[in-house]
Amino acid sequence: MAATDIADDLDRNAAFQAYRATTRFGSLDGLRGLCIGAVLWHHSPLTPIYLDHLQLAGRGFAGVDFFFVLSGFLITTLLLREEVAKGGFSLRGFYRRRLLRIVPVYFLVVTLVAAYFIGWKGQGQWLDMLPYYYLFLSNFLVGDIPLLDPTWSLAVEEQYYLIWPLTLLVLPRRWIVPVLTVGITLNVVGGAGLLQRVGIAAFDIGPLHIALPTATYAPILIGSLLALTLHASRGFTMLHRLCGGRFAALLWMLVVLFALQFLPFDLNGWPNLVLHLTMALALASLVVREDNGLHSVLNWFPLRRVGQVSYGIYLYHLIALHFATVGLTAFGVANGWIVLVFYVALSSLIAELSFRFFEAQFLALQRPQKKPG
Repeated sequence: MAATDIADDLDRNAAFQAYRATTRFGSLDGLRGLCIGAVLWHHSPLTPIYLDHLQLAGRGFAGVDFFFVLSGFLITTLLLREEVAKGGFSLRGFYRRRLLRIVPVYFLVVTLVAAYFIGWKGQGQWLDMLPYYYLFLSNFLVGDIPLLDPTWSLAVEEQYYLIWPLTLLVLPRRWIVPVLTVGITLNVVGGAGLLQRVGIAAFDIGPLHIALPTATYAPILIGSLLALTLHASRGFTMLHRLCGGRFAALLWMLVVLFALQFLPFDLNGWPNLVLHLTMALALASLVVREDNGLHSVLNWFPLRRVGQVSYGIYLYHLIALHFATVGLTAFGVANGWIVLVFYVALSSLIAELSFRFFEAQFLALQRPQKKPG
Protein backbone atom coordinates (compact mmCIF):
# COMPACT_ATOMS: atom_id res chain seq x y z
CA MET A 1 0.00 0.00 0.00
CA ALA A 2 1.36 3.42 -0.95
CA ALA A 3 2.35 5.87 1.79
CA THR A 4 -0.32 8.32 0.60
CA ASP A 5 -3.00 5.61 0.89
CA ILE A 6 -1.87 4.79 4.43
CA ALA A 7 -1.95 8.48 5.32
CA ASP A 8 -5.45 8.83 3.87
CA ASP A 9 -6.65 5.84 5.87
CA LEU A 10 -5.17 7.29 9.05
CA ASP A 11 -6.81 10.65 8.35
CA ARG A 12 -10.22 9.04 7.77
CA ASN A 13 -9.88 6.95 10.91
CA ALA A 14 -9.07 10.09 12.89
CA ALA A 15 -12.05 11.83 11.29
CA PHE A 16 -14.28 8.90 12.23
CA GLN A 17 -13.11 8.97 15.83
CA ALA A 18 -13.68 12.74 15.93
CA TYR A 19 -17.17 12.25 14.50
CA ARG A 20 -18.06 9.60 17.08
CA ALA A 21 -16.72 11.87 19.85
CA THR A 22 -18.71 14.93 18.74
CA THR A 23 -21.52 15.61 21.19
CA ARG A 24 -23.03 18.53 19.31
CA PHE A 25 -22.65 19.22 15.60
CA GLY A 26 -21.90 22.90 15.36
CA SER A 27 -23.41 23.60 11.94
CA LEU A 28 -26.86 22.11 12.44
CA ASP A 29 -28.59 24.98 14.24
CA GLY A 30 -27.58 27.21 11.34
CA LEU A 31 -28.93 24.63 8.91
CA ARG A 32 -32.22 24.68 10.81
CA GLY A 33 -32.18 28.45 10.42
CA LEU A 34 -31.84 28.14 6.64
CA CYS A 35 -34.62 25.55 6.51
CA ILE A 36 -37.11 27.63 8.47
CA GLY A 37 -36.13 30.66 6.40
CA ALA A 38 -37.13 28.73 3.27
CA VAL A 39 -40.50 27.85 4.84
CA LEU A 40 -41.12 31.47 5.84
CA TRP A 41 -40.36 32.59 2.31
CA HIS A 42 -42.64 29.92 0.87
CA HIS A 43 -45.68 31.30 2.71
CA SER A 44 -44.86 34.94 2.05
CA PRO A 45 -46.86 37.01 -0.48
CA LEU A 46 -43.70 37.38 -2.57
CA THR A 47 -43.42 33.75 -3.63
CA PRO A 48 -45.93 33.90 -6.55
CA ILE A 49 -44.26 37.03 -7.95
CA TYR A 50 -41.01 35.20 -8.65
CA LEU A 51 -42.37 31.84 -9.75
CA ASP A 52 -42.40 32.71 -13.46
CA HIS A 53 -38.74 33.71 -13.33
CA LEU A 54 -37.15 31.29 -10.88
CA GLN A 55 -38.49 27.82 -10.07
CA LEU A 56 -36.30 27.77 -6.97
CA ALA A 57 -38.35 30.64 -5.51
CA GLY A 58 -41.42 28.42 -5.37
CA ARG A 59 -39.77 25.56 -3.53
CA GLY A 60 -39.37 26.93 -0.05
CA PHE A 61 -41.50 23.98 1.07
CA ALA A 62 -38.38 21.85 0.60
CA GLY A 63 -37.15 23.32 3.87
CA VAL A 64 -39.53 20.86 5.53
CA ASP A 65 -37.95 17.99 3.57
CA PHE A 66 -34.52 19.03 4.81
CA PHE A 67 -35.90 19.18 8.37
CA PHE A 68 -37.08 15.59 7.89
CA VAL A 69 -33.65 14.40 6.72
CA LEU A 70 -32.04 16.20 9.66
CA SER A 71 -34.53 14.78 12.15
CA GLY A 72 -34.08 11.20 10.95
CA PHE A 73 -30.31 11.58 11.17
CA LEU A 74 -30.26 13.11 14.66
CA ILE A 75 -32.81 10.80 16.25
CA THR A 76 -31.07 7.69 14.92
CA THR A 77 -27.62 8.97 15.87
CA LEU A 78 -28.85 9.73 19.39
CA LEU A 79 -30.24 6.22 19.79
CA LEU A 80 -27.15 4.53 18.34
CA ARG A 81 -24.79 6.47 20.57
CA GLU A 82 -26.86 5.79 23.66
CA GLU A 83 -26.72 2.11 22.72
CA VAL A 84 -22.93 2.23 22.49
CA ALA A 85 -22.53 4.12 25.75
CA LYS A 86 -25.01 2.12 27.83
CA GLY A 87 -25.36 -1.18 26.02
CA GLY A 88 -28.88 -0.25 24.86
CA PHE A 89 -31.20 2.73 24.65
CA SER A 90 -34.19 3.57 26.81
CA LEU A 91 -37.53 3.73 25.02
CA ARG A 92 -39.05 5.37 28.07
CA GLY A 93 -36.33 8.01 28.12
CA PHE A 94 -36.66 8.64 24.40
CA TYR A 95 -40.43 9.05 24.49
CA ARG A 96 -40.20 11.26 27.57
CA ARG A 97 -37.75 13.62 25.88
CA ARG A 98 -39.82 13.80 22.70
CA LEU A 99 -43.01 14.34 24.68
CA LEU A 100 -41.54 17.23 26.64
CA ARG A 101 -40.04 18.84 23.53
CA ILE A 102 -42.85 18.43 21.02
CA VAL A 103 -46.21 18.15 22.74
CA PRO A 104 -46.63 21.16 25.10
CA VAL A 105 -46.20 23.95 22.56
CA TYR A 106 -47.92 21.92 19.84
CA PHE A 107 -51.01 21.38 22.01
CA LEU A 108 -50.90 25.06 23.00
CA VAL A 109 -50.97 26.23 19.38
CA VAL A 110 -53.67 23.76 18.33
CA THR A 111 -55.83 24.76 21.30
CA LEU A 112 -55.40 28.50 20.76
CA VAL A 113 -56.12 28.32 17.02
CA ALA A 114 -59.13 26.05 17.54
CA ALA A 115 -60.48 28.37 20.25
CA TYR A 116 -60.04 31.35 17.92
CA PHE A 117 -61.80 29.89 14.89
CA ILE A 118 -64.30 27.52 16.53
CA GLY A 119 -64.99 29.42 19.74
CA TRP A 120 -64.38 33.10 18.94
CA LYS A 121 -65.39 33.12 15.27
CA GLY A 122 -68.06 30.45 15.62
CA GLN A 123 -66.78 28.29 12.73
CA GLY A 124 -68.13 25.02 14.11
CA GLN A 125 -67.49 23.09 10.88
CA TRP A 126 -63.92 22.50 12.09
CA LEU A 127 -64.92 20.80 15.33
CA ASP A 128 -64.96 17.24 13.91
CA MET A 129 -61.35 17.65 12.77
CA LEU A 130 -59.98 18.82 16.09
CA PRO A 131 -59.38 15.42 17.79
CA TYR A 132 -57.16 14.30 14.91
CA TYR A 133 -54.75 17.16 15.56
CA TYR A 134 -54.31 16.06 19.15
CA LEU A 135 -53.77 12.48 17.93
CA PHE A 136 -51.10 13.60 15.44
CA LEU A 137 -53.07 12.40 12.43
CA SER A 138 -53.44 15.71 10.64
CA ASN A 139 -51.29 14.48 7.74
CA PHE A 140 -54.26 12.28 6.77
CA LEU A 141 -56.91 15.00 7.08
CA VAL A 142 -58.73 16.24 4.01
CA GLY A 143 -58.49 19.98 4.60
CA ASP A 144 -57.22 21.84 7.63
CA ILE A 145 -58.39 24.15 10.35
CA PRO A 146 -57.06 27.56 9.23
CA LEU A 147 -53.48 28.27 10.30
CA LEU A 148 -52.85 24.64 11.32
CA ASP A 149 -51.69 23.37 7.93
CA PRO A 150 -48.03 23.01 9.08
CA THR A 151 -49.05 20.40 11.66
CA TRP A 152 -49.09 17.69 8.97
CA SER A 153 -45.28 17.47 9.14
CA LEU A 154 -45.32 17.22 12.93
CA ALA A 155 -47.79 14.35 12.62
CA VAL A 156 -45.35 12.59 10.30
CA GLU A 157 -42.52 13.09 12.79
CA GLU A 158 -44.56 11.82 15.73
CA GLN A 159 -45.54 8.71 13.78
CA TYR A 160 -41.86 8.19 13.01
CA TYR A 161 -40.89 8.72 16.66
CA LEU A 162 -43.46 6.15 17.72
CA ILE A 163 -42.41 3.42 15.30
CA TRP A 164 -38.71 3.86 14.54
CA PRO A 165 -37.13 3.30 18.00
CA LEU A 166 -39.25 0.17 18.43
CA THR A 167 -38.10 -1.05 15.03
CA LEU A 168 -34.47 -0.37 15.90
CA LEU A 169 -34.88 -2.17 19.22
CA VAL A 170 -36.80 -5.25 18.06
CA LEU A 171 -35.44 -6.10 14.63
CA PRO A 172 -32.04 -7.76 14.15
CA ARG A 173 -29.62 -5.06 13.10
CA ARG A 174 -28.90 -6.81 9.78
CA TRP A 175 -32.55 -6.26 8.80
CA ILE A 176 -32.63 -2.53 9.52
CA VAL A 177 -31.09 -1.28 6.28
CA PRO A 178 -33.31 -3.53 4.11
CA VAL A 179 -36.39 -2.34 6.04
CA LEU A 180 -35.39 1.29 5.51
CA THR A 181 -34.73 0.62 1.83
CA VAL A 182 -38.17 -0.94 1.42
CA GLY A 183 -39.79 1.99 3.22
CA ILE A 184 -38.03 4.55 1.03
CA THR A 185 -38.87 2.59 -2.11
CA LEU A 186 -42.56 2.37 -1.18
CA ASN A 187 -42.66 6.12 -0.67
CA VAL A 188 -41.01 6.81 -4.00
CA VAL A 189 -43.23 4.47 -6.00
CA GLY A 190 -46.25 5.66 -4.02
CA GLY A 191 -45.40 9.22 -4.89
CA ALA A 192 -45.15 8.24 -8.54
CA GLY A 193 -48.66 6.73 -8.36
CA LEU A 194 -47.47 3.19 -9.05
CA LEU A 195 -49.00 1.47 -6.01
CA GLN A 196 -52.48 1.71 -7.49
CA ARG A 197 -51.33 -0.51 -10.36
CA VAL A 198 -50.81 -3.38 -7.92
CA GLY A 199 -54.10 -2.82 -6.13
CA ILE A 200 -52.94 -0.70 -3.18
CA ALA A 201 -55.49 2.08 -3.07
CA ALA A 202 -56.27 4.87 -0.63
CA PHE A 203 -59.38 4.71 1.54
CA ASP A 204 -61.33 7.08 3.76
CA ILE A 205 -62.27 6.91 7.45
CA GLY A 206 -64.42 9.88 8.39
CA PRO A 207 -62.40 13.03 7.63
CA LEU A 208 -59.21 10.99 7.17
CA HIS A 209 -57.86 9.97 3.77
CA ILE A 210 -55.52 7.04 4.43
CA ALA A 211 -52.87 6.89 1.76
CA LEU A 212 -49.11 6.59 1.55
CA PRO A 213 -48.31 10.30 1.55
CA THR A 214 -46.40 11.62 -1.41
CA ALA A 215 -42.78 10.91 -0.48
CA THR A 216 -43.51 12.19 3.03
CA TYR A 217 -41.71 9.51 5.01
CA ALA A 218 -38.85 9.02 2.56
CA PRO A 219 -36.64 11.95 3.68
CA ILE A 220 -36.83 11.06 7.37
CA LEU A 221 -36.00 7.43 6.54
CA ILE A 222 -33.11 8.59 4.36
CA GLY A 223 -31.84 10.62 7.32
CA SER A 224 -32.01 7.47 9.46
CA LEU A 225 -30.11 5.53 6.80
CA LEU A 226 -27.45 8.26 6.76
CA ALA A 227 -27.02 7.97 10.53
CA LEU A 228 -26.62 4.19 10.34
CA THR A 229 -24.07 4.54 7.54
CA LEU A 230 -21.96 7.13 9.35
CA HIS A 231 -22.10 5.18 12.60
CA ALA A 232 -20.07 2.35 11.06
CA SER A 233 -16.40 2.84 10.19
CA ARG A 234 -16.80 1.41 6.69
CA GLY A 235 -19.82 3.57 5.88
CA PHE A 236 -18.15 6.67 7.31
CA THR A 237 -15.09 6.06 5.16
CA MET A 238 -17.23 5.74 2.04
CA LEU A 239 -19.13 8.97 2.70
CA HIS A 240 -16.01 10.80 3.85
CA ARG A 241 -14.59 10.35 0.35
CA LEU A 242 -17.66 12.15 -1.05
CA CYS A 243 -18.29 14.66 1.70
CA GLY A 244 -15.10 15.08 3.68
CA GLY A 245 -13.37 17.76 1.64
CA ARG A 246 -12.89 21.21 3.14
CA PHE A 247 -15.41 22.79 0.77
CA ALA A 248 -17.61 19.77 0.21
CA ALA A 249 -20.37 21.36 2.33
CA LEU A 250 -20.54 24.37 0.02
CA LEU A 251 -20.50 22.11 -3.04
CA TRP A 252 -23.31 19.84 -1.82
CA MET A 253 -25.48 22.76 -0.71
CA LEU A 254 -25.09 24.20 -4.21
CA VAL A 255 -26.09 20.80 -5.61
CA VAL A 256 -29.27 20.94 -3.48
CA LEU A 257 -30.09 24.39 -4.89
CA PHE A 258 -29.32 23.16 -8.41
CA ALA A 259 -31.68 20.21 -7.90
CA LEU A 260 -34.45 22.48 -6.63
CA GLN A 261 -34.08 24.72 -9.65
CA PHE A 262 -33.76 22.14 -12.40
CA LEU A 263 -35.63 19.02 -11.28
CA PRO A 264 -39.04 18.61 -12.95
CA PHE A 265 -41.88 20.82 -11.72
CA ASP A 266 -43.65 17.72 -10.38
CA LEU A 267 -41.28 16.34 -7.75
CA ASN A 268 -43.32 13.19 -7.07
CA GLY A 269 -41.45 9.93 -7.57
CA TRP A 270 -37.79 9.83 -8.55
CA PRO A 271 -37.21 13.64 -8.47
CA ASN A 272 -38.03 13.62 -4.75
CA LEU A 273 -35.59 10.76 -4.23
CA VAL A 274 -32.84 12.70 -6.01
CA LEU A 275 -33.58 15.80 -3.96
CA HIS A 276 -33.59 13.95 -0.64
CA LEU A 277 -30.38 12.08 -1.41
CA THR A 278 -28.59 15.34 -2.25
CA MET A 279 -29.90 16.79 1.02
CA ALA A 280 -28.51 13.76 2.87
CA LEU A 281 -25.09 14.24 1.27
CA ALA A 282 -25.16 17.95 2.12
CA LEU A 283 -25.98 17.05 5.72
CA ALA A 284 -23.19 14.47 5.78
CA SER A 285 -20.72 17.13 4.65
CA LEU A 286 -21.71 19.28 7.64
CA VAL A 287 -21.16 16.56 10.25
CA VAL A 288 -18.18 14.51 9.05
CA ARG A 289 -15.96 17.47 9.89
CA GLU A 290 -16.67 20.41 12.16
CA ASP A 291 -14.43 22.75 10.17
CA ASN A 292 -16.51 22.35 7.02
CA GLY A 293 -16.62 25.15 4.46
CA LEU A 294 -19.93 26.52 5.75
CA HIS A 295 -19.13 26.35 9.46
CA SER A 296 -18.51 30.09 9.92
CA VAL A 297 -21.67 31.03 8.01
CA LEU A 298 -23.89 28.53 9.82
CA ASN A 299 -22.45 29.61 13.17
CA TRP A 300 -23.41 33.24 12.67
CA PHE A 301 -25.29 33.91 15.90
CA PRO A 302 -28.56 35.33 14.47
CA LEU A 303 -28.91 32.41 12.06
CA ARG A 304 -27.98 29.92 14.75
CA ARG A 305 -30.51 31.39 17.18
CA VAL A 306 -33.27 31.28 14.57
CA GLY A 307 -32.41 27.60 14.13
CA GLN A 308 -32.59 26.97 17.87
CA VAL A 309 -36.16 28.30 18.05
CA SER A 310 -37.17 27.05 14.58
CA TYR A 311 -39.72 24.58 15.97
CA GLY A 312 -41.66 27.43 17.51
CA ILE A 313 -41.29 29.58 14.40
CA TYR A 314 -42.71 26.74 12.33
CA LEU A 315 -45.74 26.39 14.60
CA TYR A 316 -46.41 30.10 14.96
CA HIS A 317 -45.51 31.47 11.53
CA LEU A 318 -48.93 31.23 9.87
CA ILE A 319 -50.50 32.85 12.93
CA ALA A 320 -47.95 35.65 12.65
CA LEU A 321 -48.58 35.97 8.90
CA HIS A 322 -52.34 36.20 9.50
CA PHE A 323 -52.11 38.97 12.07
CA ALA A 324 -49.31 40.82 10.27
CA THR A 325 -51.37 40.85 7.08
CA VAL A 326 -54.54 41.94 8.86
CA GLY A 327 -52.72 44.63 10.80
CA LEU A 328 -50.81 46.06 7.85
CA THR A 329 -53.90 45.99 5.63
CA ALA A 330 -55.75 48.04 8.25
CA PHE A 331 -53.06 50.70 7.80
CA GLY A 332 -53.23 50.46 4.01
CA VAL A 333 -49.91 48.65 3.65
CA ALA A 334 -49.88 45.92 1.00
CA ASN A 335 -46.24 45.85 -0.11
CA GLY A 336 -45.06 42.22 -0.13
CA TRP A 337 -41.58 42.98 1.20
CA ILE A 338 -42.95 44.93 4.15
CA VAL A 339 -45.38 42.11 4.92
CA LEU A 340 -42.50 39.62 4.74
CA VAL A 341 -40.33 41.62 7.14
CA PHE A 342 -43.13 42.13 9.64
CA TYR A 343 -44.30 38.54 9.54
CA VAL A 344 -40.80 37.08 9.86
CA ALA A 345 -40.03 39.42 12.76
CA LEU A 346 -43.33 38.61 14.48
CA SER A 347 -42.84 34.86 13.98
CA SER A 348 -39.36 35.05 15.48
CA LEU A 349 -40.49 37.21 18.40
CA ILE A 350 -43.39 34.94 19.33
CA ALA A 351 -41.16 31.86 19.03
CA GLU A 352 -38.43 33.44 21.17
CA LEU A 353 -40.90 34.41 23.90
CA SER A 354 -42.54 30.97 23.72
CA PHE A 355 -39.17 29.24 24.02
CA ARG A 356 -38.00 31.32 26.98
CA PHE A 357 -41.16 31.45 29.04
CA PHE A 358 -43.14 28.34 28.05
CA GLU A 359 -41.14 25.63 26.31
CA ALA A 360 -38.13 26.05 28.60
CA GLN A 361 -40.25 25.03 31.59
CA PHE A 362 -40.80 21.61 30.03
CA LEU A 363 -37.28 21.25 28.65
CA ALA A 364 -35.97 21.75 32.20
CA LEU A 365 -37.75 18.52 33.15
CA GLN A 366 -35.62 16.50 30.75
CA ARG A 367 -32.81 14.52 32.27
CA PRO A 368 -29.41 15.87 31.27
CA GLN A 369 -28.09 14.07 28.20
CA LYS A 370 -25.44 14.86 25.65
CA LYS A 371 -27.04 15.46 22.29
CA PRO A 372 -25.35 15.13 18.90
CA GLY A 373 -26.88 18.23 17.37
